[in-house]
Amino acid sequence: MCCCDEDFRPLGFLLGLPFALLSFLISFIGLFIWIIGLLLMCICPCCICFTFVVEFALELIKAPLHIMEFFMSNIPC
Repeated sequence: MCCCDEDFRPLGFLLGLPFALLSFLISFIGLFIWIIGLLLMCICPCCICFTFVVEFALELIKAPLHIMEFFMSNIPC
């Protein structure tokens, strides 16, 4: 009988925590890029390259969640 739940894996959580903290810092950079990209899109909505910048920034913001999900799904109890 396993003592851990299927949704929460403590070992994966602990191993992924330093990487999630590092990606949390990167997400602040993504937030800054996102704000700048939105401002540039408001100034010149015809430029499609700003859309790619905003999408990239959103992925940087979501990085800590992706990191934690990766470690918690790949490391067993």
